[in-house]
Amino acid sequence: MAAFLDSNILIYAFTTDERATVSLDLLHARPTISVQGLNEFANVARRKLGMDWQELRDAISALRVFCPTILPIDLAVHDEALRIAERYGYAMFDALVVASALQANSDTLWSEDMQHGMVIDRRLRIANPFRKGS
Repeated sequence: MAAFLDSNILIYAFTTDERATVSLDLLHARPTISVQGLNEFANVARRKLGMDWQELRDAISALRVFCPTILPIDLAVHDEALRIAERYGYAMFDALVVASALQANSDTLWSEDMQHGMVIDRRLRIANPFRKGS
């Protein structure tokens, strides 16, 4: 099963932050991501990383190479995200990422922002790759 990456992992891969190495290692494993992750990446890349439009397009092109499976956000994912948000208390944008990871049949969702060690529906483990012992 392919791992699933949250947008924060994608973002670190394009920084000089010490977490970039771990992020790049995860990307080299050819994980699955969602369009939601690309949207969040684009927003942060423009606002916080200061990428111009061409740099953003180049970065997204690179992500598409590293992540051959990019899942869309459709009504089924949206409905599943509503269930996850209600059951587990996640914000809607995080719940959309979790719902996409479940749809991809991933067993691990790598995220710095969500609760490390949380298991969703007994089949998806959320793990912080920057935490010792992940």
